[in-house]
Amino acid sequence: MPQSTHDRAAELHNQAAHTHAAAAAAHGKADHLSAHELSTRASEYSQNAHRLSEELAAEREESAKEQPEAPKHES
Repeated sequence: MPQSTHDRAAELHNQAAHTHAAAAAAHGKADHLSAHELSTRASEYSQNAHRLSEELAAEREESAKEQPEAPKHES
């Protein structure tokens, strides 16, 4: 079943957070090579999540422009 773009962006944000935590743990154990690799991967997840979030915002903005404004009711 295909994932929605929203779900994919949320998943990437969660993966980034988890990977950042794993990198911090590796760094705390003086495993600097693993920490660096994990930090690099976390950065990639974060950048992909950011890109998807920007795409969603642009789509939402475009969709809002295409829909006519609702009539305003006077009280």
